[in-house]
Amino acid sequence: MVAPAVLIIAGLRLYPLALGVNFSFTGDGDRNGQNVGLDNYAALFDDPLFRESMGNVGLLVLLLPVAVAVPGALATFVYLRVPGHRVYRSVYFFPAVLSPVIIGAIFNLLLAFDGPANTVLGTVGLGPVDWLGDPDVAMFAVVGVHIWATFGMGLVVFLAGFATLDTSLIDAARVDGASLPLVVRHVIVPGLARTIQFVVVTTMIGMLTSMFGLLYVMTGGGPEGSTYLPEYYIWFQQGQMSRPALASAASTVLFAVMLVVGMLQLAILRRSGRED
Repeated sequence: MVAPAVLIIAGLRLYPLALGVNFSFTGDGDRNGQNVGLDNYAALFDDPLFRESMGNVGLLVLLLPVAVAVPGALATFVYLRVPGHRVYRSVYFFPAVLSPVIIGAIFNLLLAFDGPANTVLGTVGLGPVDWLGDPDVAMFAVVGVHIWATFGMGLVVFLAGFATLDTSLIDAARVDGASLPLVVRHVIVPGLARTIQFVVVTTMIGMLTSMFGLLYVMTGGGPEGSTYLPEYYIWFQQGQMSRPALASAASTVLFAVMLVVGMLQLAILRRSGRED
């Protein structure tokens, strides 16, 4: 019964992955096709751009709770049927159907130095912010746009999880006088443990592998390489520098990072679920 799925995964996922890993041990340029051992990996970690991209992966991990909490909180409001919840459901999902190129172009205008965002800040007495030109701010701006553009999918998953909740437990908690924060903490969160696990892992994977369009349109990896992520670095080495073997090594490192981060997240969530 599972053989067709196994064959598809093996043929379209595992086999190309193995080829990519093997290719990462070969050379580029004059050493094209030659076995170079770990030279590509040594070159990766000597490259400041790659180290910057890996540092930004750590930033994504730190911002992950925000990326999960936003759709979770909004799904809770929709589930509790706040006024206009049907309209909100459609409005919240709308950004998920837009192209990253369109979203990036829109926010380039909104976050321009003389754009609407800084105009609003000026009306409240705050100075303008160079959202996309300041190395200390640009990555936060791009991640914020990505969260806005993609939380609609997480919202849908959370709403599907809410459909499996036992409403009698929520009613009982309310009868006992539990406040909304207590209901969320002791009833809703434990009841959605598996849904939260799924959203955490898929959101992290999306942040690591689906931000290329925004980065390309909004910052081009700048300023000063501060918005590089591994996927953008892979494209740069493959498409701009013609170093496919080095790009394969970076892809292998990215896969390993995603695997480790995903396993750690699942372990932490399962442990917290058992404690609850």
